[in-house]
Amino acid sequence: MRVLGLLSGTSHDGIDVTVVDFRENDGVLHGTVLHEDSVPYHPALRARLVAALPPAQTTFAEMCELDTLVGQAFAEVAAGAAEAVGGVDAVCTHGQTVFHWVDGGHALGTLQIGQPAWIAERVGAPVVSDVRIRDITAGGHGAPLVSFLDELLLRGRAGISAALNLGGIANMTVVGPEGLVAYDIGPANALVDAVVVSEGLDERGYDADAAIARTGTVDEALLEALLADPYYALPAPKSTGKEHFHLDYVRAHVDAARREGWEVSAPDLVRTLTELTVRTVAQDVAAAGIRFLAVSGGGCHNPLILQGLRDALPDVEVVLADELGAPVDSKEAILFALIGWCTMHGVPAVTAGGTGAREPRILGTITPGRGPLRMPVPVESVRSLTLR
Repeated sequence: MRVLGLLSGTSHDGIDVTVVDFRENDGVLHGTVLHEDSVPYHPALRARLVAALPPAQTTFAEMCELDTLVGQAFAEVAAGAAEAVGGVDAVCTHGQTVFHWVDGGHALGTLQIGQPAWIAERVGAPVVSDVRIRDITAGGHGAPLVSFLDELLLRGRAGISAALNLGGIANMTVVGPEGLVAYDIGPANALVDAVVVSEGLDERGYDADAAIARTGTVDEALLEALLADPYYALPAPKSTGKEHFHLDYVRAHVDAARREGWEVSAPDLVRTLTELTVRTVAQDVAAAGIRFLAVSGGGCHNPLILQGLRDALPDVEVVLADELGAPVDSKEAILFALIGWCTMHGVPAVTAGGTGAREPRILGTITPGRGPLRMPVPVESVRSLTLR
């Protein structure tokens, strides 16, 4: 079955897409990546998304329009990818997260926009969507769902290993003899991107090759204040997002520094926020006794983060996720293709310990394509996965 995976992450900079041809035999799943791409949002659409995200106020009218516009953008990207491989059997879309409701350390709700009916109509294949909420109803955080893929890729390795994704938020899956745990560590690119955009430091909206951070120095007092955030002390499983780590959060810390009598330059701020990611990730990796760490996501292209982790963790083998068969820039799109395959085959795509859910659940809802909805023969479970 050919499944097309779509998502836009917490950096909300564009749409990642991949097509994976899955073949299953007695619970053993083999995936061949046929297509992968990343398509930037139109600048006007991205600007509207940024303006509507927390802590900004918005309206039902704006959410309705964005739900349609994001759905249409996803549909165009999906149609192009499907055409490139000669058609697909199903689509799984994550959509664009606009709010993740966490209260008292528990996820209570989550909202992704990007109306799947536009994708189903444009591509003609059934579309699996809204995949996070079912996990939350079962007591999970709805994140990190990638723990399901990570566990399959890391299964069988000796000792304690982990997969780290450095998107807007850093999340990690830890696999060892005692089982699996997965959670959101804290901000990866979210805060740096917010500062880069607000200060007009780079028209691309991120610190490419850490060029800005390289010109600054770490403000240790500011870093200490940032590290004191209570979120880092919460036990796993836990989840977070831009509802907590956003531009006004940074500005509040900078304003507090000014009241103490010192200024923080833009390059120093970017450098300090970059170091925040290194420190919080390295602290958790060391505490878990991890010896093998596979890194993916946009943050792995930031040399200060990647080298910073290697310097802080000299006893850990830090590699790119490509070594596991999952390309660093399309791993999450592969995840959603996998979730789509699982949902269509009646297989739960939640791993015990991965999100905090009480039990595994089949994720998502299905929007039929243009023709009759024909479900494949159910599969009992997936025991292993290989990717190429």
